[in-house]
Amino acid sequence: MIKNLALPVILLVLTLGFWASSDFQEIAAGIAIFLFGMLMIEDGFKLFSGGILEKMLEKATGSVAKSLSFGVISTTIMQSSSLVSVITISFLSAGLISLIAGVGIIFGANIGTTTGAWLVAGFGLKVKISAYALPMLAIAIVLVFQRNKYLRGAGFALAGLGFLFLGIHHMKEGFEAFKDQFDLSRFAMTGVVGLIVYILIGTATTVVMQSSHATMVLIITALAASQISYENALALAIGANIGTTITAIIGSLTANFQGKRLALAHLIFNSVTAGIALIFIGQIRLAVDWISAGVGISDTDFALKLAVFHTIFNVLGVAVMLPMLNALIRFLEHAIAEPAMDLSKPLYLSEAVDEFPPTIEAALRKEVKHLYDNAVELITHGLNLHRHELFETRDIAALVRSSRTAVEFDIDERYEQRIKTLYSAIIEFATRAGSKNLPQDVMENIYALRDVAGQIVRAVKAVKHLRRNATAFTTHPQGVITDTYNDLRTEIARILVEIHKLNLADPEDRSSLWLDQELIQVASDQQNAGRRIESLIRDQSLDAAAATSYLNDSSYAYSAMRNLIQAARSFHVETESAMAEVERILALDEDDINDIVGEETSSSEHGYSP
Repeated sequence: MIKNLALPVILLVLTLGFWASSDFQEIAAGIAIFLFGMLMIEDGFKLFSGGILEKMLEKATGSVAKSLSFGVISTTIMQSSSLVSVITISFLSAGLISLIAGVGIIFGANIGTTTGAWLVAGFGLKVKISAYALPMLAIAIVLVFQRNKYLRGAGFALAGLGFLFLGIHHMKEGFEAFKDQFDLSRFAMTGVVGLIVYILIGTATTVVMQSSHATMVLIITALAASQISYENALALAIGANIGTTITAIIGSLTANFQGKRLALAHLIFNSVTAGIALIFIGQIRLAVDWISAGVGISDTDFALKLAVFHTIFNVLGVAVMLPMLNALIRFLEHAIAEPAMDLSKPLYLSEAVDEFPPTIEAALRKEVKHLYDNAVELITHGLNLHRHELFETRDIAALVRSSRTAVEFDIDERYEQRIKTLYSAIIEFATRAGSKNLPQDVMENIYALRDVAGQIVRAVKAVKHLRRNATAFTTHPQGVITDTYNDLRTEIARILVEIHKLNLADPEDRSSLWLDQELIQVASDQQNAGRRIESLIRDQSLDAAAATSYLNDSSYAYSAMRNLIQAARSFHVETESAMAEVERILALDEDDINDIVGEETSSSEHGYSP
């Protein structure tokens, strides 16, 4: 309802303002150009995905100090605490950083956002920055049309900075001209009532513009033109800090429980900071005067004194909240409890991770691993085995022979709940990612992960077909047919164990070349299975009905093995490493495997060793 009313109200105000004053048009245009510049900077930094920014963020989990520093530095560079908040929620939702690291980044972002006020008050109002904006835009347009995504990203960022400068220039000029026609300072209010009213105005303005940085620029340019009083400007700055939380709240609506916790932390921190600034505003003003005098800021330079005020109360807020960080984390975990894990639902795929390529790929990789874990449970139970026993045993064949009791569960129902639902979510997520104009290398990885999910699903479906006869022929000894089915169960189980070892290995120590040997072995075993069954039939060790069942089921079993091996190979090969490139070159494709198996078969038929 509020959102539906906001648009017509804003349009009505703009229309009345345009009709009333041409100078108001320049102020409104300055705000629009400034906000457009911020959007371009955001788009520019998104093109740097997979680069320095994301790698720094992933490493900003080692300590609170690192998280805090990252928040300060990244917000200073990007000049947008809102963007940093959304990025942090995205990374947190994808499971790439911890909650305490995310909260530390938010704390740092509030300090980093104060640099914008210093930039405008110390540089933007004292220099004709429009002169810098034009060459920036000229250079930026050249970079934007380059093929290299990093050059394009730099072009967008530079263009955004140019538009920021232009927006500040037009706001400044608009307010200077506007004061000759209409004196907004007549609406100045003093005392507690003035504080509260202007805090609410600052909050509402930031909610509408979705940027505390834009609000602060508007406040500083209006203050420099004497259109608002210094006292009311301080209240507006406090309100802007409260209003900026709305971006994090909106960003968290599609996030998981961790993203919602971070948005709540942001709201609590900014509200507490605003409360401190409101309660101690007299003392903070004295501190501003003392610091300003110490660094040579004139008593009448209210724009720079506002920047000092903005910095003091944000730093003060961090100083107050930082010792209570662990208590805050406990409160967040209690207030927004982690939902009971439902293995049938996606754990990492949400719209909150859609904005940034690194989180899209990381979230999808984690979800494919979740699908695989569910698949391993179904496959082992489908073979009447248990995962914990399988992964702990030293003799897989002996474990299989001794596992003669059927695991009671509905494999079709479990498949629908644990496999099909997740696979559908993965397909939908990958399709959604494909519509976002992501870098080619990211899309290739996303489609590769989607294909891995398909191979996992095919492996489960193959075991579904195999389960009935595998249970019927192995729950009690029936001679040769029991041994042959136990051999199939053992081979599938052995591959699961090897993939489990690969999952546990350090990324630097992983090598997928052994998987090629497994694929060769599977292809060879499948060819030998037919000849073995023919021999057993001739010896009358196996009747035709049982032999037919085995041949059909062995086809399912070997299909499951191939899909599991291929999925593991695709999932674990790190495409960015040099060793992975060597392995990719050395890796065998299906024709190579068939040629090798054919040569081995031919050699064995002629009595030669391979």
